[in-house]
Amino acid sequence: MIIRQGEIQMARIPSDEFRQMKDDAAKRSFKNFEARAVNDEMIVEGYAVKFDEETVLYESDGIEYKEVVERGAFEEVDLSDIIFNYNHAGKVIARTRNETLKLSVDQDGLYIRADVSGTKEGREIYEEIKGGYIDKMSFRFTVSEDAYDRDTHTRTIQRIGRLFDVSAVDIPAYDGTDITARSYFEAEAEKVSLEKLERKKKMLKLKLQLGGK
Repeated sequence: MIIRQGEIQMARIPSDEFRQMKDDAAKRSFKNFEARAVNDEMIVEGYAVKFDEETVLYESDGIEYKEVVERGAFEEVDLSDIIFNYNHAGKVIARTRNETLKLSVDQDGLYIRADVSGTKEGREIYEEIKGGYIDKMSFRFTVSEDAYDRDTHTRTIQRIGRLFDVSAVDIPAYDGTDITARSYFEAEAEKVSLEKLERKKKMLKLKLQLGGK
């Protein structure tokens, strides 16, 4: 059963900085979130992130703007205290610190396995996932290193800075994803425009110099 598509030491992070980091964090949502019972446990499992697979974040004027999470992006991420919750808010329903949430990075991506039986909210979420009412998951993260291919309009995430949570979501945070993606790609487009403008200025200056001789 597969979902396609650091220790966050809060006491050591100033509250204003932490809030800003959360505001700046991107969200990515994927489909086919499933649940199954294992030995009377309520287990939710699958890939939260798939490596080297293009995700179209949005399309504008016939151009698809894509993103890829590179294999190795989680090498420097502390996964020792990550939470699993609902809609990136509310009560924690599983956590790596108490071993109800297990995260592992393999050649395919970031794999999660959560026992959500420990809380009332977790048991309710399990039944909703099992019944097909909730079938998507989102993860919230920051990027510390990336690259952008202007020809293919593809952003490659090379290093994840922090992973804040993995979350079951009833409605994907696509609006949030769309805003985050647009801000990134628009910044890249602005760079291209500025570079073109600078080239035009240099060409004009060169023509004036040549014409003045």
